[in-house]
Amino acid sequence: MKESAKARRLKRHHRRNKNQSKMNLVSLMDIFTILVFFLMVNSSSDVQVLNQSSTIKLPDSSAVQPPDDVLALIVTDQDILINGRLIIKREALQNLEGQVEPGLKQELDYQASRSGAPAPEAGRAITILADRELPYDLLKKIMSTCVDAGYASISLAVNQRSKESTGV
Repeated sequence: MKESAKARRLKRHHRRNKNQSKMNLVSLMDIFTILVFFLMVNSSSDVQVLNQSSTIKLPDSSAVQPPDDVLALIVTDQDILINGRLIIKREALQNLEGQVEPGLKQELDYQASRSGAPAPEAGRAITILADRELPYDLLKKIMSTCVDAGYASISLAVNQRSKESTGV
């Protein structure tokens, strides 16, 4: 018995499409690999760690607001650093008669000009990392110099206490 033209055409069509059913999974696997790395990197960013020296013992606080990524002024036992760079010796700042230290102000002005962005109305932001035993008069001189240089939004770095110890 002879096949009809329609039957031959259907057979030919099925043979042709039979080999096309394989899926190429390489591109799909590449996309999922990139997605996994993206999720791993972005999901672990809810904790911000400020670089601090082991000699600095920050005060404890029950603050819940995370620190912003701003200029960091570090006060160690002997030095005052901005972004890890030595600016002035702590002893020289303690012996200063006035409230504004010119070397520290000059560095703060340089850091402000380096950012390029205009100062906000509330002033530029800065975070001070200092030991909990820092004398108030020294902290006052540092803060006065910061305000004089246009850094009026001053934050003090603290260790966050656990919720169990705060009674919340």
